[in-house]
Amino acid sequence: MSIDFDDLESRPGFFVGKKPKQVTFLPDPERRPRHHTLISVDDHLVEPPHMFTGRIPQRFAELAPQVRTDDDGMEYWAFDGKRHYKVGLNAVVGRPQSELSFEPTRFDEMRRGAWDITARTHDMDLNGIYASLNFPSSLAGFAGQRYQLGVSDPDLAQAVVRAANDWHLDEWAGTFPGRIIPAQIPWLLDPVAGAAEIRANAVRGFRAVTFPELPERLGLPSLHTGYWDPFMEACAETGTVVCLHVGSSSSAPMTSSDAPADTIGVLFFGWAMFAAVDWLYSKLPVRFPDLKICLSEGGIGWVAGLMDRLEHVERYQAMYGTWQGIDLSPCEVFQRNFWFCAIEDRSGLEQRHRIGLDHVMLESDYPHQDGTWPDTQEIIHSQIGHFPADEIRKLTWQNASILFQHPVPQSVQDDPEAF
Repeated sequence: MSIDFDDLESRPGFFVGKKPKQVTFLPDPERRPRHHTLISVDDHLVEPPHMFTGRIPQRFAELAPQVRTDDDGMEYWAFDGKRHYKVGLNAVVGRPQSELSFEPTRFDEMRRGAWDITARTHDMDLNGIYASLNFPSSLAGFAGQRYQLGVSDPDLAQAVVRAANDWHLDEWAGTFPGRIIPAQIPWLLDPVAGAAEIRANAVRGFRAVTFPELPERLGLPSLHTGYWDPFMEACAETGTVVCLHVGSSSSAPMTSSDAPADTIGVLFFGWAMFAAVDWLYSKLPVRFPDLKICLSEGGIGWVAGLMDRLEHVERYQAMYGTWQGIDLSPCEVFQRNFWFCAIEDRSGLEQRHRIGLDHVMLESDYPHQDGTWPDTQEIIHSQIGHFPADEIRKLTWQNASILFQHPVPQSVQDDPEAF
């Protein structure tokens, strides 16, 4: 069973508290001690009001995304004749726990670092994060699906996707070079045209693409049809990492229809495990052995157990007839083509050698309620500070630097206080 994101907030008991009339911002924290050089491979940005200004062809000016305010003072994105509220999906960093929700619905209810790159790098400095990979927020959907699916004119959708990518590269990643790993939104409506965008964007400097973890749940063709082969071939050819952010299929796993909302929060990682199996047995990483798949915000506690299960099922694989004529086992392909992201995974990190030390990375999930800002350094240090120095180096920045082709200056490698 699953629940659609549009229904998630209205689920009884999902949030006990109500949005206050006046939001509370906690005092700016002191700059945290830096134990390690850190790259966070999963954070988010909130699309700022000026994001599409001057980037959309004039004929689409009225239909393109723009921020407006309703009669109740709530801000929303107007796009293609529709209203999209929750402009800052769960961007509650820097506010008391009693106020956490799927709000805010106004930019002045968010910490500015959620949507302003200068303020973001300030918050990264406070937290000791050298570089960060950022996923879009609610307007786009984590994989850009809301810019495209159900939009009245495909040309409008394509103009919006390209404008979002232009803004991301020019302003979000370009203002402070080295601090943001460029991650693009894919063109989903045609895999051949989407592949051309991947190749063109790789030349421009994009190193990653956010993609729906389970595309069939969005009404798109499944991974098993061969439909996505041109797109994945382009990713493999260019070294573009396919990031499958949990929830990027606009849904979350759930149990009983009347189970408390806590179950959804606990199981949010579940789509990462399901997606991993779906992608593996689609044999996309078999057909394209250079394909790099990153399970973003999926945690790592389940990975070793899934590997055990893959090895178990391999003993009677012939019964299914799926994995035939392939030199590597499912578990070996899994270890070769997939990367995993930890946020607070103490037990999972103890399984790092079983998972594959070179395939584990860290994250802070700014500006969401699950995030560890401003205490990411201390939390990570408490989990891995006792590991050997070479293992710490790989987990904290080197694995991410290699995977996303994002160099870290030698001075920062040597001293996390150097930036």
